Amino acid sequence: MSLQVKGISYVVGDVSAADIRRDLGVIRDDLRCTTVMLIDTDTEQLMEAARLALEVGLDVYVRPYLADRPRRELLAHLAATATEAEKLRASHPDRLTLLLGSEFSLTSPGMIPGPNVFIRLQILLRWRRFFDRRITRKLDALLADGVATARKHFHGPVTYAAGYWEHVDWSRFDLVGVNLYRIGSDFAAYEQRLRDLINMTDKPVVITEFGCGAHLGAEQRGPGSFRIVNWFADPPQVKDGHMRDEQTQATYLGELIELYSRHDVHGCFVYTFSMHDFPHADDARHDLDMAGFGVVKTSADDPACWEPKEAFHEVARRYTLH
Repeated sequence: MSLQVKGISYVVGDVSAADIRRDLGVIRDDLRCTTVMLIDTDTEQLMEAARLALEVGLDVYVRPYLADRPRRELLAHLAATATEAEKLRASHPDRLTLLLGSEFSLTSPGMIPGPNVFIRLQILLRWRRFFDRRITRKLDALLADGVATARKHFHGPVTYAAGYWEHVDWSRFDLVGVNLYRIGSDFAAYEQRLRDLINMTDKPVVITEFGCGAHLGAEQRGPGSFRIVNWFADPPQVKDGHMRDEQTQATYLGELIELYSRHDVHGCFVYTFSMHDFPHADDARHDLDMAGFGVVKTSADDPACWEPKEAFHEVARRYTLH
């Protein structure tokens, strides 16, 4: 058994075209990826990165990101992205997939209370059960509009990166996409959730996000690895009692890639290549990288300059095997 899509996500941001091309070459040659998921708000930057990825031989998942904006703006942004993505897809058949977005119940207002993603995340972590029915109802309506918008402008495969708590009607999509982070120590329960996900559909299943931080205990926190930082401090500081440990992150990613391959998952995307907002520092109090999900560490002085972490080498090893 082998993964058909061996991927990692890449946040485009303000990285120069030369640095993007360099990083995409590393993703292809050193990480042994077949596919990259490109994430950005700026449509022009996103399409330029997609063009560069296709040129170096990577297949591309395009994921527009527009947080905290009204539905009409979200759909207009999706339409613009889909239109430009179709131009690339037409010249690169079977190599481009479009995502509507990711975790709309968290990133879009109206399903969970709160003025922004950070506040809604706190509410989600503590009181999600009180909003489950509202999330399902409103998300379904938004996804229906999103699929209609995407298919009007884009004629390739369409999917969505669902939060693990979101209930999605996958009959509208070509692929099932779920951000399936492992949390806690009940590995058997996680494996069963994966089995259930695969068994509930005859469509290809792609794990659109998985990962953890590079500190002791991060494998228990999964997507909550960032919570070891006091983000209200100026500058933000890692809370006392946390120790950097790159092997924790490497083991987590390696185990899950192995699991996905064993269960014949169509593909997966490690989250993520780098996180410029989580720079590495020698002082543990300011080493935000230990709370981030990048497989490379960057510095605050030059985000384009990075060094591979243990997770980088482990992902490369697993993707070479599978």
